[in-house]
Amino acid sequence: MAEIHVMISSCERNVGIATAIRRKPVLANFTSKLQQTMADEDEVKLFGMWASPYSRRVELALKLKGIPFQYVEEDLSSKSCLLLKYNPVHQKIPVLVHNGKPIAESLVIMEYIDETWTNNPILPQDPYDRAMARFWAKFIDEKLLMTARKVSFASGKEKEQVIDEITEQLKLLESELQGKEYFSGPSIGYLDIVASVLVFWFGNVQEALGVDMFTQEKFPIIFGWIGKVFEIDAVKECRIPKEKHLEYIRTRLEALKSASK
Repeated sequence: MAEIHVMISSCERNVGIATAIRRKPVLANFTSKLQQTMADEDEVKLFGMWASPYSRRVELALKLKGIPFQYVEEDLSSKSCLLLKYNPVHQKIPVLVHNGKPIAESLVIMEYIDETWTNNPILPQDPYDRAMARFWAKFIDEKLLMTARKVSFASGKEKEQVIDEITEQLKLLESELQGKEYFSGPSIGYLDIVASVLVFWFGNVQEALGVDMFTQEKFPIIFGWIGKVFEIDAVKECRIPKEKHLEYIRTRLEALKSASK
């Protein structure tokens, strides 16, 4: 009887091993599919353009949040079919595509990022502070940047008036930074990312235009903030190459002047 029991146990063990061997490919296939599904759920693509401060701010938000993403460079003189598909309304960058779903407009994208990936929040948690961050973000985009664009087309007395207007707007923005490490408080956040246009774009445009409206002497608090921001690795990674950017701006300005004749 002992011999029979040993034989049965041995058979059971062999059957178990054979079953495990047969199941192994199935398990591996299931694991592979599960991993692919998880990867698809986390698939993030950013359609942008290297010289765009709006594209750079989204890229910076993703890096600060630690979100892996695929960057797709767009040629705005020959927009891709994918860009036109994902943003048929404005046909502009940046566009974030998450799980095949597109989100356009940099400020909207940044809020989506913060609500979808809750780690390392960039928007303030307090409702009032969050509202103020949105207010100043709109001020930067709808007032400061809109006014700054007028410098390219203005001349003489009109140009002086536009520069005066920009100076006043920068003073208002600087007052919001008074007494803080960053616009968002003790660490970089949403409004700092929006204001990164002053880091990535403003100074280069000023130099290309040959105007003197944004200097350390005039705005010491803002320039102190820029110094702190430049120490952050993610900001360094997103910085626009200066010489390449200056050449791009000058080429664009010449093209605009030729078109206006």
